[in-house]
Amino acid sequence: MTYQPTAIDDHSNNLPHLPAWVTSGYAETLETVAFRSGAALTVLDQLVGNARHGVPMKLLANRLALSAATATSKLEGRMALVADIRDAYHLAPAGEARGPDGDLLAFWRAAARLQAGGTGEIADLISADFVGEVGVWLDAGQDRARTHGPLAGCVAVLQAVLEVDDRAERVACLLSDIVLARALNWKTVLPVTSQRLPKAALRNLTANGQGADLAVQAQILESFEETIRLARDLARHADALRVIAPKLRAKGSDAAVDLFLTEDAVAPASMLSPRIRGTNMPMTSRAARRFCDRLVELGVARELTGRLTFRLYGIAP
Repeated sequence: MTYQPTAIDDHSNNLPHLPAWVTSGYAETLETVAFRSGAALTVLDQLVGNARHGVPMKLLANRLALSAATATSKLEGRMALVADIRDAYHLAPAGEARGPDGDLLAFWRAAARLQAGGTGEIADLISADFVGEVGVWLDAGQDRARTHGPLAGCVAVLQAVLEVDDRAERVACLLSDIVLARALNWKTVLPVTSQRLPKAALRNLTANGQGADLAVQAQILESFEETIRLARDLARHADALRVIAPKLRAKGSDAAVDLFLTEDAVAPASMLSPRIRGTNMPMTSRAARRFCDRLVELGVARELTGRLTFRLYGIAP
């Protein structure tokens, strides 16, 4: 049987979007970046805060976690690629060590499940050496956010952490994300701020270099813009998957579709078989592979690895 790729309606026309003046290039100042970030955060807040826009929030959070892991790998000097990090996490046998790349993604996936208003869970993610300082750092960032805006609050907490330990990039970025979530009254944390941060900009920030604050704010603003594009794209592709879901005849297809709307990468051999993860629904390994390949044929998913074995699948894009 031949399947026709599913046409993806331009669902994005009905989604909040960035006005052209936000992304147009011109000379930056702290004032213009703060102004543009206000517009960007308004759009992002609408996308993630209103369920009617159809953004699959768990999928968005996991996709952002992968991007944050890739970005902080560079900050920490390991330079792991997206594929390396994804494989290390998703293909590690249950109970076995994932290695530093897989552990880094596990860190950011756990960060994306944090309640923004809590503090107890944070201690489980960071070194015991920092636990006593977390409240102080967050207070400094939140105070700055209240007086100068969310971007300034993010930069303040980044600087506060890195002045204590310039190798604590992932902790600094995590606390920056918490400051952002609290400033916007989000219930959970989204790993946003690390996406575009270069090591040199953070080094210059702790050295109080000229223009360092502006450079970091501008990079975080680009992360906001990229997150908006990602949220809009995922909403479109999730809508296309939901449209074809009733046409799928495989037993357990509804539960499998739900998994694709949650996970950035699905391993058919371990996440769909012998039981669909999170359910008691059985699925054979052969049926799992056929189900994933059918989603690819229908144009609503893609194979992520390019391999013939140990494949991973995910919702486009």
